[in-house]
Amino acid sequence: MEASAILTDPRPSSGSHLDWLEAESIFIFREVAAEFERPVLLFSGGKDSICLLRLAEKAFHPLPIPFPLLHVDTGHNFPEVLEFRDRRAAELGARLVVRTVEASIARGRIVERVGENQSRNRMQIVTLLDALGELRFDSAFGGARRDEEKARAKERVFSFRDVSGQWDPKNQRPELWNLYNGRHHRGEHIRVFPLSNWTELDVWQYIEREGLEIPSIYYAHEREVLVREGCLLPVGDLVPPRPGERVERRRVRFRTVGDMSCTACVASDAATPAEIIAETAAARLTERGATRVDDRASEASMEERKREGYF
Repeated sequence: MEASAILTDPRPSSGSHLDWLEAESIFIFREVAAEFERPVLLFSGGKDSICLLRLAEKAFHPLPIPFPLLHVDTGHNFPEVLEFRDRRAAELGARLVVRTVEASIARGRIVERVGENQSRNRMQIVTLLDALGELRFDSAFGGARRDEEKARAKERVFSFRDVSGQWDPKNQRPELWNLYNGRHHRGEHIRVFPLSNWTELDVWQYIEREGLEIPSIYYAHEREVLVREGCLLPVGDLVPPRPGERVERRRVRFRTVGDMSCTACVASDAATPAEIIAETAAARLTERGATRVDDRASEASMEERKREGYF
């Protein structure tokens, strides 16, 4: 089917579960465009934000996506993902705003922690909140899904954040059917999650159905890794081997991409979306449970970060 035809009518036609998820997400995009003055889409080049871009294209076709893209670069991102981020934004003619943790450190907004198991994930919070305030965005689309982690399961589709950018799980608004409450005062904002009701499997099925390009590291490739605390970590400047750790060359892929210092890969031979779908359907560990070392710091590590203003 021609791309223009795919983008023309987002209403469910066959009634498949992907059609209904897509229609709900497109409704959310249009609701935000109608209700807010300055939305922004958080785009990292990861698979979830790639799906968000596709949904935004469909929501506003034939017009361009009517808001900019924002990425908070930790300085620890995989180079393949950054290359994809820049190229995809250019292909769409979208305005890409990049704010860096490095710049926040240089300005004294953040003091970098040193030592083992110190990723920059938490440090993104200050950079993100500074960017939202500087550019006066009143709503920010994110690719979080409820199936990723229990703190994310608590969040609404419209997630209210106070003037400090913080999230209080006890102060969320009810969402009945498809009624979303975007009211906020100056300085407050709403995080919007059009993929809330999607699963990792849905995302991969959508990538396959839409023929979406993704960064190469999502597919199986050979890489030097080491086993640490049960995780396969990619060896490099950010993850040097410790005494006694053995570096191996294995065939792996990434289920999620982010800070290289705390993002693990998984053993895999999957080289196509169809093969990844088969692997995902059989997986017994969640995406974050299998790949995010920093989420293991405590039972409530993600919720603590979200309360401070995390994605």
